Amino acid sequence: SRVNSRLSSDELLLEDLETEGERQLKSLLHQQLDTTASIEQCKSKRRCFAPAAVYKPFGEEAAGALTLSQFQALQESDKETASLRELGLSDSEILLWK
Repeated sequence: SRVNSRLSSDELLLEDLETEGERQLKSLLHQQLDTTASIEQCKSKRRCFAPAAVYKPFGEEAAGALTLSQFQALQESDKETASLRELGLSDSEILLWK
């Protein structure tokens, strides 16, 4: 005979519980089967992705013995370069700006 596991506070069988993955799959299935979608609904679900980030390690310029003021100036310069990169400037454009 088979023994069913029961929750201590509820009378639900553990096999009857729905996982998050199953909920997501059901939601996706309902979205695919829904044929009443309009162009406006599809446009509202459109997602925009940020461009890929360029990672340049900070430690290369900071290697060796530096004073606190030199390190802080290096840190500020790195922050400025990062913000210029976020604006979409290339490395050559950043060098020209500096």
